[in-house]
Amino acid sequence: MRYSDFSRLVDEVFGSAYGRVLVREQVLPRLEDRTPEQALAAGAEPRDVWHALCDALDVPDARRWGTDRFRQAPPPG
Repeated sequence: MRYSDFSRLVDEVFGSAYGRVLVREQVLPRLEDRTPEQALAAGAEPRDVWHALCDALDVPDARRWGTDRFRQAPPPG
């Protein structure tokens, strides 16, 4: 997953305004108590950040991949 894919999914799943707030302010224990923005800046893989954000917010698998029903994520790790 590229950073642009991450940003697109944030917008599709959470909405652009709320999604940007989450990326900037949601502290995720799975990412060493960093926000998604901090984790990405530190070099974390966007896919790992996406999974951590979705897990923390209990986003169901059916909604995790936005509006593209053919979009599939490779299994983590």
